[in-house]
Amino acid sequence: MANQPLVFDYQAAQGKPENIRHIEGYCPFCDVEHLTNILAQDQDRIWLVNKFRTLEDTFQTVVIESSEHNGGPSTYSVEQNREVFEFAFKCWHKMIISNKYDSTIMYKSFGPLSGGSLRHPHFQIVGLNNYDVYQNIDESNFTGVQIVKDDQVEMTLSTNPIIGFVEINIAIPGVAQIDSLADAVQVVVKYLLNDYMGGRLTSYNLFFYQMAGQFYCKVVPRYATSPYFIGYKISQVQNDDRLDKIAKDIRQRL
Repeated sequence: MANQPLVFDYQAAQGKPENIRHIEGYCPFCDVEHLTNILAQDQDRIWLVNKFRTLEDTFQTVVIESSEHNGGPSTYSVEQNREVFEFAFKCWHKMIISNKYDSTIMYKSFGPLSGGSLRHPHFQIVGLNNYDVYQNIDESNFTGVQIVKDDQVEMTLSTNPIIGFVEINIAIPGVAQIDSLADAVQVVVKYLLNDYMGGRLTSYNLFFYQMAGQFYCKVVPRYATSPYFIGYKISQVQNDDRLDKIAKDIRQRL
């Protein structure tokens, strides 16, 4: 049955640090010398087991992107951003090919409305022991108003979004195009934080998928979640004129 809930372990969450809203809070990702259960490292990029494993029947890991506490795609150089994506994809791929999990997800949270708790830039990679996340979504969630398409990357604005209102989809045919994906995400994130909604947006998520022979990244600006979705699982989408305007704005920045 689709959309079954994951079980949250309240006890495991006790003592979990938070510094998105309380910026003076302790940052475990800055305190590198006390990190444990490190799985892989490349310069200041570190993949490790999540110390606060709050979801039952899962294996939760974290990719620390950088030693820069206030870093992220919007502030990295093009080269640094590419290196972050390449490292994260390698870690994700290792978990996928381990064949230990029904599905393995990778995502990134940024900002107070994103569902994250730490400002320090990081991805989360989670193996779900008995849950196929792809039962809840399909290819229609990644199609819509075209922004750009070439042999490296395809970008669209969802007309059948998972949650809405605006979801930017970036698709690449394979791992050889990860740099193109990283570059596209960087452009979109800068647009969302600096220009979209007059620069008032504070939060976004990146979600990654391997399906239909491609890799996808869905960039989702985050606001207070619509009551239509919370109460009825009804997503909303911007009208055609607004989607066309957003597509044009992003296209001009590519």
